[in-house]
Amino acid sequence: MEGLLTQLTPTPSKLVPALHEHLTPVDYSNLNHDGQELICNRPEDVLIVLHSQPDLKSLTKCLKWLTSNITSLNEFDVRLPGAEAAKIINVLVNDIIPHYWHVWIGSESDSYKRQRKLLLRCLTSIASIGALVTRLRSFNPETGEAQAAIKTNLEQTPTAQLTGDLVNFLEALLEKDNVIDSIWTTNNIDPIISTRKAILWKELVSLLAGGRLLSVVAEAQDRHRSTDSIDKRSSWLGSGQLYSAWLGRNILFMIINGKDNFTRKHKDAARLLSKALTLGYSDQVVQGVFSSVIRGESQHLEMLRVLLYDLAFYEQKNILYTVIRLSTERDLSVAQKPGFVGGLAALINALVTDKLHLHEALVDWLTGNYMKAFNIGIHSRRVVLAALSLHPDLVKTALQKLLNDFGDKLYIKHTPVLQQEGNTQTLLLVTGHIFVSDPEYVRSLVRTSVYINAISNRLAASSPRSQFFGMAVGSAVSLLVDSPDKRMCFSMDGTSKDEINQYQQLTEIFDSVGSLEELRASVLHRGAALPKGTTKDSQRVIDEISKAPPATTSKIISVQELSDDSTSEDDSLPVHDRADIDEEEEEEEDPTLVQRNKSTAPVYIRDLLAGLNDTDNFDRHRLALLASHTLIRRKAHFGTEVSSHLEALATALVGLSDKYAMDNFQTLRLQGMIAVLVASPLEMGQWFSTTCFHGEYSMSQRLSILTTLSLGAREVAGCAAEDAALTGATPGPLFPSQKLSDKYHSIYAHDSVAPVTALASQLERTFIAPMAISAADTLAGPAALRVRTFSTRMAVDAKRKKPLANALVAIVADGFFFPLARLWSVQPRVRGPHNPFTHPALLSHFLKTLALILHAAGASAPALPALTTEFFALLLSLRTAALAAPPVLEALLFGLLTLLELNAQRQQALAEDCARELMETQTWVEGVFERIGGGSVEGERARGLAAGVLVRVKECVERWEGAMRGELGRFV
Repeated sequence: MEGLLTQLTPTPSKLVPALHEHLTPVDYSNLNHDGQELICNRPEDVLIVLHSQPDLKSLTKCLKWLTSNITSLNEFDVRLPGAEAAKIINVLVNDIIPHYWHVWIGSESDSYKRQRKLLLRCLTSIASIGALVTRLRSFNPETGEAQAAIKTNLEQTPTAQLTGDLVNFLEALLEKDNVIDSIWTTNNIDPIISTRKAILWKELVSLLAGGRLLSVVAEAQDRHRSTDSIDKRSSWLGSGQLYSAWLGRNILFMIINGKDNFTRKHKDAARLLSKALTLGYSDQVVQGVFSSVIRGESQHLEMLRVLLYDLAFYEQKNILYTVIRLSTERDLSVAQKPGFVGGLAALINALVTDKLHLHEALVDWLTGNYMKAFNIGIHSRRVVLAALSLHPDLVKTALQKLLNDFGDKLYIKHTPVLQQEGNTQTLLLVTGHIFVSDPEYVRSLVRTSVYINAISNRLAASSPRSQFFGMAVGSAVSLLVDSPDKRMCFSMDGTSKDEINQYQQLTEIFDSVGSLEELRASVLHRGAALPKGTTKDSQRVIDEISKAPPATTSKIISVQELSDDSTSEDDSLPVHDRADIDEEEEEEEDPTLVQRNKSTAPVYIRDLLAGLNDTDNFDRHRLALLASHTLIRRKAHFGTEVSSHLEALATALVGLSDKYAMDNFQTLRLQGMIAVLVASPLEMGQWFSTTCFHGEYSMSQRLSILTTLSLGAREVAGCAAEDAALTGATPGPLFPSQKLSDKYHSIYAHDSVAPVTALASQLERTFIAPMAISAADTLAGPAALRVRTFSTRMAVDAKRKKPLANALVAIVADGFFFPLARLWSVQPRVRGPHNPFTHPALLSHFLKTLALILHAAGASAPALPALTTEFFALLLSLRTAALAAPPVLEALLFGLLTLLELNAQRQQALAEDCARELMETQTWVEGVFERIGGGSVEGERARGLAAGVLVRVKECVERWEGAMRGELGRFV
């Protein structure tokens, strides 16, 4: 044997000390969550990473690579049209936004803000907006995807959550006033043919100005407004007025930033403006585009005039009318300033210039039906008349039209009085204006048959107001052209005479064209109200942008709008010197104390599982527990990510222990378990039932499983809103005297048994209250002596709850009730005398759970007869154990009362199928009622439940006896 073994002597190698020289450090920043090297050098690499459910580090690297190539024209640009870009956009919209966006907007972390900016920059393109609109439209109830989500009958549907994320993302993407200009710049730096550019711009115009985005967002908000998963705040993208104002500001930014491509950009802006006017909110669009010239600014006047002339004639006329109306809708103190009318006339004249069709449009405005609207004041007529003063022939033409209408008999008889009043005022203004420049024309016009017949028709009218207008015009014109001894005079009371004097003063008004500086001085005097959406500071920023040299790249400077209030508040704040600042704030943070690997909230189910199982890392474990129920609900019907990990999630949540004594630990854990159950009720109901009896868990964990089954069944049945306060989704307010001290509140406030106990108490009151009212009515005397109040049908309908589809009735037997009841029945044979389910706390909770599940299914459950028979047998088998434990007795009586309430509409069938059980129940409950004392709260509660059970049993027995005697009419 000694020869078979050879002793070896270890010899140290000389190469060992030099091994470290050949080792290279590993850069973990280039590794993904699987430990593989992350490569992002091509669009194909980015697609592979995005399709593999990337973690935050991998996604950030992909987004940085995509945005780094935007500034270079020779590299791949995801904003430009192409096959690879379309694939990347599709993945970002359909996968990345649903997974990450709700996490990024829920935190104010600087890293999250940078990642949001990277994603927004990648998706600032025409194709991205189209993909987002298409994705939102896919959630329409008429589509199959949305129908599948609606059939789940859950309040927090994944469709509503995804809709909220997409709407929020669109708000962040389009919130600035330079978005459209940035997209236009990107579209024109692309080295493609002009025809393709025109097609792309036409698509953007259809999306933004054609109403596709507005209608889709408004429909999505209206569809999910009643759910809890979407923000109750209305999005400005779904408001026509706010959205149209945003379009107007973007068009203004395009033209003031279009000095390098003046002709092409203005034509595209004109197409966008023409389409935006068809949204139905032309006032907001025009106010956003022409806000600077309405305030009297002249630096953008030439660009706006070119934009106006690129439109069709009817659009030019409508914009001109809107500018006049918006400019004159100011405070009376502003409109009465000396230079306001002349300055505004200069603005109108500058927009019209030498365009004859626009001058004719002003004449139509002055004499047509548009001017005679009720909300048009005298200042707008003065402005238009002053703008036409440079063309006397057009003013005389307007006077002829006004005089013809003024004397027309049909006009006098059928036109509203307010409209006639406006015509009269305009007639006197025009007459006085012409009289200053050409008095002989007015004198000759007064002697014509047209004028004489007009006054005669007015004085012969049947309406006193029409007669008054004739007297006002006759006396005012006579005051101009006739000598004092020949002037027309009418006898009238003092009130009418004062009003005629006011009309006569209109002929003395003569306005001429002023300058834009006068308009600006009158508008800005005493901080006059500027158009909505603009301020002095925002105008200053726009001026700086317009004076800046044209950009050679696609980088766009955003317009920042600052409120006037903030400026005044900043001036009132005390100014501190640099010496007053603590030196400790100037010191940099210690690099050794900075935590580089900060835990982030999970966005994938695999990350959630890893965080729940990582009990050594407090931050990661806490973030996973906080995000568990929201993440599971969000992805429950979004692919197969949740369905393939249901059992792993349930196992992790059930086995969690409060290692770090976290706040609301039991509530968060319970919410996560309910979310897992609701994701697949049939499958997970059976799994939780089996786990409760076969798993090696503590009593508190088994109690939490039973609570999950009862609350989850009620949520599937449509009772989630009622149980929100019990599950912690909507914490109810507590009066200070009803709250324990901080030490004991953390121990007893989040008990696993509390929700089920509260629900059971609530149902007890619901069951017993009608019986108490009926007994009180019986003792009150004959029915003829009672006073009954009658309610209207509308009041009754308002109080009636809308019926909800109960999804539990189809799965309550196989998914919840039978697995629990039958697994409990075999426990005495399996566990013998060491059966933990005979403990009073666990047994009472088990009985209440079965009762709540049965009540959630309702009386319309198809399996109600089988459930009744099973539950009756189980309850009667526990009569002996109930007498020894008051909690079990209360739970057993509650179960009997619930069972009898659900069978209230089928009492005859219940008496026929369960006759022996009913008689045994009546005999036993009578003995219990006599045995229980009424001195304590528990005793009174048990006596009340026993009394309710006896009342229902006697009703059932009486109906059965009546049926045996042939009184079948009592069952109809």
